[in-house]
Amino acid sequence: MSQLIAVEGIDGSGKGTQAARLCKHLQSTGVTCTVLTFPSYDLTRFGQQIGAFLNGRFGELDQVHPVLVSLLFAGDRLESLPRLQTALATNDVVICDRYVPSNLAHQAAKADGAGRTELRQWVEFVEYELFRLPRAARVLWLDIPVEQAQHLIAKKARRTYTDRAADLQEADGAYLERVREVYRELSRDPAWRRIEVMDEQRLRSPDEITADLIAALRG
Repeated sequence: MSQLIAVEGIDGSGKGTQAARLCKHLQSTGVTCTVLTFPSYDLTRFGQQIGAFLNGRFGELDQVHPVLVSLLFAGDRLESLPRLQTALATNDVVICDRYVPSNLAHQAAKADGAGRTELRQWVEFVEYELFRLPRAARVLWLDIPVEQAQHLIAKKARRTYTDRAADLQEADGAYLERVREVYRELSRDPAWRRIEVMDEQRLRSPDEITADLIAALRG
């Protein structure tokens, strides 16, 4: 049976790089593997609207209710479900660079207490129960301090979905700190593994991080 793995973390944590490196490692051992990236900005109609949202077309980050935002990200995965199902049917492992936990973390970060719990339950209902997206067998969380993440975001090449140096989410350090906090809460799930991107004040090398990801799949 194929295995679904999610690589998660705040913006700038290196998810795309590490998802690709992990897949390459698995392929070198004879495991068939592919990477799917969410949001699918250029592949789905919902993905295009997510790009518009992150580019500020619908207002600032705090001006769009998280329930409505959650539907954009969930809709992108629903529209991508045939592609995900095909990938799972034709590979031993499918790695998602962002998956449902991203929606949970980013929307729940916009509330506290009971409101946060309500948003998490809403996203889980929509994505897992209503849209019937498969759950990831393992979630690999790349944990990085917000200050370092924003430093790395500033080095990113221009993206197709935004004309900004940093999109709405990337530019708001306080918001990213709250997202990181929700990731910390979600990581209590036994399916999660936390991977540190920093070693005290040192940014760990890609090889070191990949080695931890590989070890996390075994344990």
